[in-house]
Amino acid sequence: MKRREFLKTSAIMGAGAAISLNFDELQAALHTNTVAVESVPDLVAVMGGEPEAMLDKALEALGGINHFVKKGQKIVIKPNIGWDRTPELAGNTNPKLIGALTKKCLEAGASKVTVFDHTCDDWKKCYASSGIESAVKAAGGVIVPGNDEKYYSKEVPLPNGVNLKSIKVHDALIEADAWINVPILKNHGGAKLSCAMKNIMGIVWDRRFFHSNDLQQCIADVCTWNKKPVLNIVDSYRLLFQNGPQGKSEADVATVKTLIASKDIVAIDTAALQFFNQVKKLDLEAVKHIEMGQFHKLGTTDLKNITIKRIKI
Repeated sequence: MKRREFLKTSAIMGAGAAISLNFDELQAALHTNTVAVESVPDLVAVMGGEPEAMLDKALEALGGINHFVKKGQKIVIKPNIGWDRTPELAGNTNPKLIGALTKKCLEAGASKVTVFDHTCDDWKKCYASSGIESAVKAAGGVIVPGNDEKYYSKEVPLPNGVNLKSIKVHDALIEADAWINVPILKNHGGAKLSCAMKNIMGIVWDRRFFHSNDLQQCIADVCTWNKKPVLNIVDSYRLLFQNGPQGKSEADVATVKTLIASKDIVAIDTAALQFFNQVKKLDLEAVKHIEMGQFHKLGTTDLKNITIKRIKI
């Protein structure tokens, strides 16, 4: 696939902010090792469509939803629902994406699809304002609280953790047969970038320890839990490029209509960071948890040595 056949110069607009994004530069940022044969790629980047359409294309390229969800399984979808924000402010994962994924899991034969997050603002307001609660229910899924300690009845070990040696994980994940990690890509004051690795903080009961004991290392540590997501799907339909993690206004948001999917949590965060850099500069050195994830052998930051498929809608 030739560069200009796939990506062309476009403009991404946030309310009050006009940002010129050269998609040729983006392709270069994600390297040129596009899959040339009909094999399952390590990472898929889809651009230019609505969340549901981009999800369809990504899953098709990765072998279909049945590659990740089996008949009769109990599935958990873990979005970012941390903030009492509407979708336009890009503080939370896009509700259309979560609704579509819930529906696909059930169509694949999942016996139950549960969605939750341990929110920062009041969970009832977060679930409602984000639009995720209504989207999940409309698709036939179940949404449960993540802000009550009674839902965190089991402590699990992290033998490979550096600062974290154990965590209390939400019961829905303990009971699940498989789970899918669906963050939104955004700026974050402490972690610098909030994406797939950072999103896993939302499965844990007590996060205070993270912020007082090297947040970057603790993010990497929690990702070493042996029950890893079967798939990571990064929502970047809207990109919160400043004043994260919740944003102040639509002027902080660029509409870039992109979705990235991969089983490799380190590779997907690396690709997402390179995409973020097309909007606002952020060095890999600042997002230390990504390289720490590679140190823990959770994945690779070397995108040149994995197969990437790009799809333009």
